[in-house]
This record gives sequence, structure tokens and C-alpha cells, in this order.
Amino acid sequence: MPLLLTFIGILALIVLIAYFHLDTFISFILVSIGIGLAAGMEVGAVGKSIQTGIGGTLGDLVLIIGFGAMLGRVVAESGAARRITDVLIGWFGVKNIRWGLALAGFIIGIPLFYNAGFIIVVPLIFTIAASTKLPMLTIAIPMLSALSVAHGYLPPHPSPAALVGQLQADIGKTLLYGIIVATPAIIIAGPIFGKTLGRFTPKPDREVFDPTEAPRTDLPGAGISFFVALLPVLMLTIFGPLRTYLKTHGLEQTLGGKVLYLMGEPYVGMLLSVLVAVYTLAIRRGQTTKAAMKMLEEAIKAAAPILLTIAGAGALKQIFNDSGTSVYIGQQLAGLHMPPLVLGWAMAGLIRVCVGSATIAGLTTAGIMLPLLQSQTGVNPELMVLAIGAGSLMLSHINDAGFWLFKEYFNLSIADTLRTWSVMETIVGVVGLLGVLVLDTIV
Repeated sequence: MPLLLTFIGILALIVLIAYFHLDTFISFILVSIGIGLAAGMEVGAVGKSIQTGIGGTLGDLVLIIGFGAMLGRVVAESGAARRITDVLIGWFGVKNIRWGLALAGFIIGIPLFYNAGFIIVVPLIFTIAASTKLPMLTIAIPMLSALSVAHGYLPPHPSPAALVGQLQADIGKTLLYGIIVATPAIIIAGPIFGKTLGRFTPKPDREVFDPTEAPRTDLPGAGISFFVALLPVLMLTIFGPLRTYLKTHGLEQTLGGKVLYLMGEPYVGMLLSVLVAVYTLAIRRGQTTKAAMKMLEEAIKAAAPILLTIAGAGALKQIFNDSGTSVYIGQQLAGLHMPPLVLGWAMAGLIRVCVGSATIAGLTTAGIMLPLLQSQTGVNPELMVLAIGAGSLMLSHINDAGFWLFKEYFNLSIADTLRTWSVMETIVGVVGLLGVLVLDTIV
């Protein structure tokens, strides 16, 4: 019965979102109520479970995602993203420009949410294609594959950050492992696959593509642009492991230990990154504090739907837990004799194909896989985050907003979008799993 309930619940979620186009948050809550009542929970218990799930899932994730949205907005609006791209193109030259754009997409993709990053880099792609006379998709795919990988693999992006919390993984280790796994995924799906796409000739609408070279005046300096964009990575990779070391050796109660321990909190690192970005990229360059705060306010508004989606997924996860469904599913999954990392990847990929959203696929899978992680020893939670993240990027097609963004901006047919964008996303998902499995033999 619990397996049937889970199947019906996920099917109902897919139908509500993909067929009826109902709001994702509302769909999650309706399915959560339905599964809870069908599993025999009391009405009051269902409501309490939903509240607990939303609160427990969001927690400090609100701070991480909120600050991440603010940082991304400042990096984009200040021109720092453009400066990073220009510098890397100068380093790599026209001959190796695909590699430079892949690196630029990855660096820009760390602080920027995917949709925002896409909107920012597409004009750069158009401009570079016009100035170098290179086939447009051979330039676009390397940059966009890197954005996609950052979105699916790396905190502080919404799905990886939420998965870290749900699976009780270490955010610093996840980020470090994520960068290692991301590297081959970007190389193969980006510059290598992108080089094969010269036969496609997209003709973007003139309303979204002005071939005139965009002005490069009044951009922030290269050093500060790179520093601000990479600051969250530096904070998480340096202070995260240091925080673990302090706790392990009982040093977190000393004065210096308390300061360093606080710096290792992910939300503190994100907060400091935002403050540095606001000062160096906005106020120091002549923008008023009021205008800078308005920019941050707009960033939070843009992040609100993402937070609601995560909240809805948290409610469903808690219903699975409190109804006993998760425990039962965990026992059944353990009997499949399939490697847990592969199972997590496959389940996320299946939900991704059905629903379209990488975030929904990742969070729904986490709620189902959590009991298996708790019942089995030796499963690395950081690698499970990455396996689920890789699966959640698989086979983007007509039910994915990213698919349509790519199709419309580059004015491609659906068939050509499937041959380019969908193949790129699938490569990212498959190579990601292979990277996770290799890393699992080492760490």
C-alpha cells in the first residue's frame, strides 16, 4: 500500500504541474494532504506534519538562497559577469574561446541562479558570435552547460543546498566534491560536444539579438569581479572544513575558535559575500545605498517562487516520514540490490523527465531516498547529493522551462533543440553519475 500511495502521489504531482499547470507549491501541498489522509493520518497530524516539513526544510536555507539571489543580482547588474567573460576570452583567445566560455559560465554560474544566469550570458554569446564569426551554438553550449552544472551540482543553488540539508551532508565537502565532478561534465558536454554543433544555424530574432558590439565602458575591475563571484566558494571550502576540525578537537569554545566557527556557517559566508559585493560593486562605484538595497529587494522577490517550491517539497517529505511511508520504501529499496548512488540518480532522472523541473526532481527524490541513507552505512551523503543533482538534469525536453528558454532565444525548431540542448543536458547527467561513482571509490 505505501508504494502504491507514493506512486499515485508522484503521478498526481506530475499531472497537476505538467498537465493542469497548477502552481508548484499548491500542487505539493495538495498531494501532501492527499497522501497523509490516504495513509491514515489524523487531519490535525497532517497539518502539523506539513508545517514541520516546511519549517524544517527552509530553516537557514532561506538565508543561503536569499543571500545567493542578492549576490547574483549585484554581480549581474554591476557588469562583473561581463568583465569576467571578457577577461577569460582575452586569456584563451579566439582559437580556444569555447574553453574560456565554459570557464566563464562556471564562474558566473556559481553566484547566479540558472534563469538569471541564462538571461545575463545570452547577450554575451550573441555578441561574441558576431565578433568572432564562429557558429553560434559552438559558443553557446560550452557556456550554458557550465551554468546548468553549477545549478544542479553546487550549493548555494537551491536544489543542491536543500539536498545538503535534507540528507545531512556537509556543505563544504559537497561544494568541493561538486567542483571535482563538475569539471569532466562541463568539458565533455561543453567544449567537446559544442564543437560538433557547427551544422546548426540559429537565427535569433532581432528583438533579442543586436549584433552591434555592446559597450564595455564602466565595468568593474577584473580582480574585484573574480573575487566577488568566487567569494562564496572560498568561504565554504576554507571555513567549512575548518569548522569541522574545530568541533572535532573541541576548540570551538575558545575566542578565536568561536569566530572561525561562526565564519564556517554557510549563511554567514553568504552574508559577508553580499556585503562585500554591495560595497565594492555598487556603493564604491557611485551607487547610493538606497539604490543598492532596492536591487537586493528585487532579488528576493525573484527568489520567492523557488523558496515556495522547496517549502512544498519539504512538506511532502515530512508526510512521507510521519506516515511511515518513507521507512517502508527505504526497506523495499534496500532489497533492490542496486547501488544507492545509482538508484538516487535514476529516480531523480525519472522524475525530471516527467515533471521537467530539476529542483522538484531533486527534492522529491531526497524525500524518498532519505530512509535508505539512514538504514545503510557506507553511503556518502555528499556524493548522494551530487548523484541526485546529476540525475535531476537528465533529458530536458518540452516540459522544462530551460528547454523553451534555449529554443526561443536561439530561434530553433523543437527537433533541433532536442538534438542540441537535450543532448547536452543528458551528457551532463550521465557524466555526473560516472564522476560520482569514480569519486566514491576514492573518498
